[in-house]
Amino acid sequence: MASTLAYIVLGLSLFLAVYTYLGYPALLWVVGRLRAGELPSEDPVEWPRVSISVPVYNEEAQVPGLIESLLAIDYPRDRLQILLVSDASSDRTDDIVRQYADRGIELLRMPERGGKTRAENAAAERLTGEIVVNTDASIRIRPEALKRLVRAFQDPEVGLASGRDVSVVPGQDTGNLSESGYVGYEMAVRDLETRVGGIIGASGCFYAIRPHLHKISLPDSLSRDFASALHARENGYLPVSVPDALCYVPRTTSLDAEYRRKVRTIARGMETLWYKRALLNPFRYPGVAFKLASHKLCRWALPWAGVAAWLATWVLAPRHTWALALALLGLLIGTLSLVGWWLARKGRSNSPLASLAFVVASNLAAAYGLLRVLHGDRSPIWEPTRR
Repeated sequence: MASTLAYIVLGLSLFLAVYTYLGYPALLWVVGRLRAGELPSEDPVEWPRVSISVPVYNEEAQVPGLIESLLAIDYPRDRLQILLVSDASSDRTDDIVRQYADRGIELLRMPERGGKTRAENAAAERLTGEIVVNTDASIRIRPEALKRLVRAFQDPEVGLASGRDVSVVPGQDTGNLSESGYVGYEMAVRDLETRVGGIIGASGCFYAIRPHLHKISLPDSLSRDFASALHARENGYLPVSVPDALCYVPRTTSLDAEYRRKVRTIARGMETLWYKRALLNPFRYPGVAFKLASHKLCRWALPWAGVAAWLATWVLAPRHTWALALALLGLLIGTLSLVGWWLARKGRSNSPLASLAFVVASNLAAAYGLLRVLHGDRSPIWEPTRR
């Protein structure tokens, strides 16, 4: 009986892993090949007014570069509003922003810290654009990227357009080996989803949305970038990915900090999906429910399936040499991951073992994120990862 159960667990776990990272994208690719249609690529007759909203907290080191990069964006200046929302910063962030007031930079200061989502909720009424763009303090948007996002909205069915993240080493336009591969894979999946009815989560680093969708209030502990794509679907719009709208995302060299960020992001994502759980109804939202299950639920289930599969190999090990080999391989991967984590702490974040540690840490973050959600540990107060 135990052996039969172990075979079933091992088989299902293997199927889940293969389907999540290979099967799901393959299905999207096949279906996408059968569908025609491209996003608008021509300039509009008149560029719409755009509001860029950036929540910040104690970012005195980032704010000057952030503002200069936003002012350098290739977009008609008289059609552009830039609003920085300070989450009750206690350093010189607000003073620095005020120095740019004569160049059209606006500041909204929150009376007390309430977290990123509360700041975004408060900013909604101050935004005057026909399109709202959300980004973060550490992100650098390519000058031509905003126009590429805006072009997508010439299609009246498009409600949200998400940019493409490019993982870079701070100060360089080159990839960070430990995470750039995963980021590239995630962006490719979003491109495939765009061809098959739209994405189910936007890039929090850089995305644009119609203002009436942005004004839908959200509880403080939830993730707006994830929820915004779901808002669009609920209201009959398509959320899409625009692959040539590039933004550079500097990655922290600290795997510890990256792990904490992932735990927080995944936990907020789980709470957001629970808040929007009606979209998991396959009878009402068949396409969206399928994507949410494949893209989110399956990934979040993988670490638990991995542990179950590893335990199953130990059950089968006395009978089968291959099972013993798999069990020992699991131990070896765990050991090498610890070594990789140690190397990352020593500044060797681009080593192959550090990359392995990143993959393992990502799965651990998903497991711990679920435990946090089940424990009711909500953290609306936002502490940005310093890069």
